[in-house]
Amino acid sequence: MTGTPFTALRGQLHEAAAEFAGGEDGLEGILLGLVDDVDRAVAEPLEIFPVCHHSPASALAMARRLREKQPKVVYLELCEDMTPLLTELRNCRLPVAVQAFASDIDGFPPDWAPLSVVAPITEASAEYQAIAYALDTPGVELVLVDRSSDHVFQWDARHERTDDPAREDGTGAGSGTATGTETALHGEAVGVEIGDLRPRFAELEEHLLRHGKVRHWSEWWHQYVEVPLGDSDHDTYRQVMFLIGSLFRRLAPGDGDRVRVDEDRERYMWTRMREHLATTGTDPADCLYVCGAFHAASRVDEFGVHGGGGFEITPRTATTWQYGLIPSSNAAIEAQFGLASGSVSIAATQWTKNLKRTRVKPYRLDGQAGKERTARKALPPTVPPAVGAPAEDRLSGFLQKPPVLDTLDETELLGWSVDIVRAARRNGYLASTADAIAVFETSILLAGMRDRAKPTPYDFQDAAVTCIEKDRVPGRRDVRRLVEIMMGGDRIGQVGYEALPPLARDVHDRLAPLELNLQQRGVRRALLDMTSRPELRACSDVLWMLRRLLPHGAARPVMGERRLGERSIQESWDLALGTHQRALIELGYEGVSLEQVLEQRLRRTAYGPRATTAEVLAAVEDATLYLGGRRLAEELGTRALDVLAGERTVDGAPEVLRRVRGLLAYYRTTEPVLPPWIESFVRTGYAHYCTLLPTAFRDEDATVGQVAAMLGFLFGMESLALSLGCDRTQLELAVAQAHPNDPAKTALLWAARVQLGTLSRGELRARCDELLANPLVVPSYPRYLSGFVHALEPVPGLADVVVEAVSNAFGRLPDAVLLPWLPVLITTLRSNAAELAPLLIREAGRIFPARLAALDAWVPPWHGQPAAPRALPAAGAAHGAALLAAHPASCDALAELLGCTEGWTEAEASAPAGTGAALLARHPATAEALATLLAPR
Repeated sequence: MTGTPFTALRGQLHEAAAEFAGGEDGLEGILLGLVDDVDRAVAEPLEIFPVCHHSPASALAMARRLREKQPKVVYLELCEDMTPLLTELRNCRLPVAVQAFASDIDGFPPDWAPLSVVAPITEASAEYQAIAYALDTPGVELVLVDRSSDHVFQWDARHERTDDPAREDGTGAGSGTATGTETALHGEAVGVEIGDLRPRFAELEEHLLRHGKVRHWSEWWHQYVEVPLGDSDHDTYRQVMFLIGSLFRRLAPGDGDRVRVDEDRERYMWTRMREHLATTGTDPADCLYVCGAFHAASRVDEFGVHGGGGFEITPRTATTWQYGLIPSSNAAIEAQFGLASGSVSIAATQWTKNLKRTRVKPYRLDGQAGKERTARKALPPTVPPAVGAPAEDRLSGFLQKPPVLDTLDETELLGWSVDIVRAARRNGYLASTADAIAVFETSILLAGMRDRAKPTPYDFQDAAVTCIEKDRVPGRRDVRRLVEIMMGGDRIGQVGYEALPPLARDVHDRLAPLELNLQQRGVRRALLDMTSRPELRACSDVLWMLRRLLPHGAARPVMGERRLGERSIQESWDLALGTHQRALIELGYEGVSLEQVLEQRLRRTAYGPRATTAEVLAAVEDATLYLGGRRLAEELGTRALDVLAGERTVDGAPEVLRRVRGLLAYYRTTEPVLPPWIESFVRTGYAHYCTLLPTAFRDEDATVGQVAAMLGFLFGMESLALSLGCDRTQLELAVAQAHPNDPAKTALLWAARVQLGTLSRGELRARCDELLANPLVVPSYPRYLSGFVHALEPVPGLADVVVEAVSNAFGRLPDAVLLPWLPVLITTLRSNAAELAPLLIREAGRIFPARLAALDAWVPPWHGQPAAPRALPAAGAAHGAALLAAHPASCDALAELLGCTEGWTEAEASAPAGTGAALLARHPATAEALATLLAPR
């Protein structure tokens, strides 16, 4: 290795290892290996540009190098299938994330769906500088060389390990660390991070943080890498980044899966670059390879344009991927990739300060965020550097140079102190000028304790929390959050209209009559008066579908409702489509219109392997409400029939009953005849619930509400079911076979028998009296009442009997029994029959007197004497149907219709007493029973 520019550095490290370790050991191998990695990367003919994700120093060095070198080909570490999306960045406001999305997967486990990969991009990042340069400079080609989105999941070893599968190659699952709406902008997507650079050895990171006197990795990077590299030249920057990447790589723990993925990515990228060079014949000296510093110091055989190895790229699966841009934010990036809160905002502020200090002109896509489009200029002729030119050793000087102590910028720090006090007062803190002075002095004190002359934003943040925040937070934001906002805030990106998928653009076009800026973040109030403006009905249809498809809060109705058979003439909506832009964009991956996406989701719900009858009926209702027509509703209704026939439990009986009642009421009022599917559903459901009824009465897992819903279906649909050919005997046999042990179900069974006529109301009252008379049964009497209350669902005519049962309990039980028993009754009714209590209360209001004065003299109807049987008329009394003789026309017409030709019989004055309705005199019991039934109680 003699003759290389790093020979002197190797000698120094060899001596250091011998002195500190007492001889040759692993330490010397690590230290010399770091120099070997740097030497190898620097000597590569294809220039490697190592970066760190969202690093202002990397972005500044990238902008400088692009203007100096003017490469013709830029290789970028990013999923190769995302190339077409990059041109759409000019229509967005950064930060945004490039996304690959797949809902229908083929070749992966079904429980992985949906698959989502995101790559966030900010303006203060080296990769954005490379993208902007390549897209806006004629004659420059941008080539993405990292594995495709499909390969991200092909290489996922999630089935082989139990820890977080998304923590691969510096990626993270967004939902695991996100703590709010803003931090969940990436959802559960797997993040592909360009330039991941963080120690994978926990002890190493802890050592660096402890000796650096910092709290987290973002602060260490800012203090010891960002600031020193901010003004360094290109060679120094590259060699330092190579060294850091090699250090973290060699000290990484032996995680086999992660190391395998890292090396496969490096083999993949170098294979793609060699293929491109061979195909186009481009000179490697005219190219620039932008990758993370961790991958720049690679030791795989495929490394370099002259590398070997036989890495074979596997074909993609049959999964169909959709691509688009979604809004991102600083908080979302920090949450997904494990950065400290506020670090991305501070990096953006540092980027702006670096540009002002160095006067470097950054690259920015034409037309982005209000920038005027400029004419693209061709590349000026450049003289490429000589291939294989020896590099100078800048690393030794950088490592030996003492740290530069920045002088205190009192003006900047004083401005920060005044601004944070002003912000704190706006948020409810009792801050004053004295607090501003205290924050100023404390920042200087903390910086001195941490061996730095100039306070960093992190020092200032700690000082502000110490001096201003007291024992409580008066507003929504604490002081730490206020400092983050003051340093730049949680900047949230936006995808422009031209970059939206067709569905999202169609939604904005269809909602244009509302005359609202729905792309702007925040809540917009929309008022729809369909009477004066009938064209707003189409907007109402779109809004109701958005409410069904988007998360809660994206489209929230304030006034108006949509139910079966009902349409509002005026509506008021709170719309936040700009805030939920990511969800709207992901709808565009599922279809080209809202109607198509809704139909697909309803089908997916109905035909899912775990679909229940209630869920399928809800899909039928949604199809009728939002899509109209009968095609889809009939198809899903037929599916509900199949699901019902296959169910063996009664868990969804209450919901099934509610849905079927609503659909029957809708079809009876809007259709001339019932659809065939609902007739079949009623017929099948009648037989199905009759079969399950005896088992449900005995099953301890079946609640009394579920059994009551079954009876409600059977009794409520009985007339329709019998007209369709069902047999009532099946229901009678099912009730006769039921033998419940639970008191509530026993009371429910008694009510069912009353409805069927096998138990009289008098017998039911007698059984309730027996329960109250038995001291052993009195403690469980509230459960019997709960069953009676639930019985109001299938047998609402028993409301008076239930009122009587409750009243008798209050009237007959002594206080010693009633008072402990009363809370049990109230909690039982509230928990098990709250929706049926209004019916019971209305019946009690009808029976009891309305005035307190009448209560003392009031006698309950069930305590009154039964009316005497009505006496039959005397044998000699006048009898006969007088109206027939007085108006014979109707009888003559009926007789002629029936073919009776005998004519009228003359009435004789001396007719015997036995003429007329002789059966009434011979068998008076029937008439007496009818008179008793009709007598007022």
